[in-house]
Amino acid sequence: MKLAEALQERADLNKKIDSLNERLQSNAIVQEGEKPAEDPALLMEELDSAVLRLEEIVARINITNSRTIVDGKSITQLIAKKDALQKKAAIYRNVVSQASQTARRATRSEIKILSAVDVQALQKKVDALSKEIRVTDNTIQELNWKTELL
Repeated sequence: MKLAEALQERADLNKKIDSLNERLQSNAIVQEGEKPAEDPALLMEELDSAVLRLEEIVARINITNSRTIVDGKSITQLIAKKDALQKKAAIYRNVVSQASQTARRATRSEIKILSAVDVQALQKKVDALSKEIRVTDNTIQELNWKTELL
């Protein structure tokens, strides 16, 4: 199984577990004399099985990510890099947005609002970060489809 397939299975398992949770909640209580639409015991068995499989697949994904090295970095390190770049880029985007909102004055006596940062230069940094995120993500995706799950 390729790493990408395991990631897809993990996503499916998370959706299934969420659905089982909702179904369990809906069938946890019934009016006296009534039966639940679904047997909670069977739902719990299905939940236990799905959670166990999720545990197994996540462990294997994590092991694979930590042991697969490209250009001296593991997939885990590439994911951490991408996450950090995304956080930094999001903050920079917010700064650019705020710094671009200088208010216009109706009269000379009103307070003048100025940008405290070079919006153009910061936007170029955001663009460079965005490109680095795309390149890193493309590398991760390529590895996901080429790497066998351990």
